[in-house]
Amino acid sequence: MKSFFITTSFATVIFLSPVMADRIADHEKRFRESALVFGEIMQAADKGIPRDLLDRANCVAIVPGLKRAGFIVGAKYGKGVLTCRSQGSWSALSTIRIEGGSVGFQIGAGETDLILLVMNERGKTKLLEDKFTVGGDASVMAGSVGRSAQASTDAQLHAEILAYSRARGLFGGVSLEGATLRPDTDDNRDIYGPAARQSEIVNGKFPAAAAARPLIDELMKDPPVEKK
Repeated sequence: MKSFFITTSFATVIFLSPVMADRIADHEKRFRESALVFGEIMQAADKGIPRDLLDRANCVAIVPGLKRAGFIVGAKYGKGVLTCRSQGSWSALSTIRIEGGSVGFQIGAGETDLILLVMNERGKTKLLEDKFTVGGDASVMAGSVGRSAQASTDAQLHAEILAYSRARGLFGGVSLEGATLRPDTDDNRDIYGPAARQSEIVNGKFPAAAAARPLIDELMKDPPVEKK
């Protein structure tokens, strides 16, 4: 019963209170925006995330529209999703929050799309803690861009997390230090039930909701065939 509920939809909205219906709609919107951001970046010809880096990643976190303000260092806040490899595919989406820290050399207010590739099991273990500090609890580096990771340094290939951002149409590896990332427990409970934990969600205990399929399909998509 529980699996059917999650797989077909977050909820049958007609039976929900107006407040809960609005919350479910917000979660679905976040899932759709994450899929859109990731798809646009991966389709960006020679400026996307290298497919061979993505193929080695244990987990992917996407924060569409990270809010930022201030001169170089300022307030940062965003809500996004996290998925990890599970049973030959990608897991259901855990909802996450990211706050504080520095996102590159940025001036003024605006929004930034943020993507994190978690490259190994140690990075994943750290990320699944109740509160994770990027660059403090695990090493993070700006990721390389392009069709392949051949230009990546040895340090990048051994980093626990690779960070990317897109702001004002520009996409590339970004310095991300000091931000705290944690599961959005209340939102996860809305979607998966009161006992849901992030570690269970991304390790395959819960099936993916219907609204998560566009992002999972993007992650599973074969790379484009290069023209000769």
